[in-house]
Amino acid sequence: MRRLPPLAAVRVFEAAARLENFTAAANELGMTQAAVSYQVKLLEERLGAALFVREKGRARLTGLGLRLLPQLTKAFDTIEGAFAELREEDEGLLTVATTFTFANTWLAWRLGAFQVEHPDLAVRLATSNKLVDLKAGEADVAIRAGAQPWEGLVSIELMKVDFSPMCAPSFWQRMTEQLGRPPVPADLPNLPLISPEDYWWDKWFEVAGVEGADRPRKAGLRLDSQADEGHAAMGGQGFVLLTPAFWKNDIRDKRLCQPFELTATAGFRYWLCIAPERRNVPKIKRFREWLLRQVELSKIAPLEAVA
Repeated sequence: MRRLPPLAAVRVFEAAARLENFTAAANELGMTQAAVSYQVKLLEERLGAALFVREKGRARLTGLGLRLLPQLTKAFDTIEGAFAELREEDEGLLTVATTFTFANTWLAWRLGAFQVEHPDLAVRLATSNKLVDLKAGEADVAIRAGAQPWEGLVSIELMKVDFSPMCAPSFWQRMTEQLGRPPVPADLPNLPLISPEDYWWDKWFEVAGVEGADRPRKAGLRLDSQADEGHAAMGGQGFVLLTPAFWKNDIRDKRLCQPFELTATAGFRYWLCIAPERRNVPKIKRFREWLLRQVELSKIAPLEAVA
């Protein structure tokens, strides 16, 4: 256990001793002269010896004060340097935590544009479906999917999570040939589905008015993220429910097709989450403003126009 005098009093003594003036120390520390005198008196009582000889316009150090000052100044310089190094590192790196799906299908395609706009700021993209503790500093910001804002965090809505069946054009052609006509929503429960147990299928079938869709479906591939499901669909593995906003490039380049305009939602949205005490940190403010611009542009422009 450390046996230290009150650090507030030590800090006041170091400033007053270095400046040889209680008024100057008070100005540096944002205190009153009376508060400086009080803290010095506390330290002298703790030590049982005087640290200053009070003179008009000057606080002259005693022998004890002269011995203490160099070591304390060096200690405070070391502390200041440690925090300055940490602050410099923090200001130069932005850590964004988000899900595999959002990172791989939307954010990673655009993040280079932020780097171009802000070359002084390195960006680390941390992808995981686990929640990070923003208040503990595990990331600067997080982009999360949820039905409601997160209590205790600044939550800014980015976009709703809707979904519609998609598949590879070659798979659509194969199913058309198999049925002798293009598939309709009522056919899908009996056709190959990716993640057929996903309750999103129940939501979409309900909106599409498909009767009997609650009966057991054909066994299909089961994957853990929309990003993986989308790539499985490109490989011709079946129909999959995907969020259209995430797959515009793949639809444009004919790796996927969206046969039905109808979309459904389970009430989820993507949110940008920030710890309240860090909302005005410059690097976070720059990323927030950039991200909201990208969300708006993505609604009306192809990716090339925003990247």
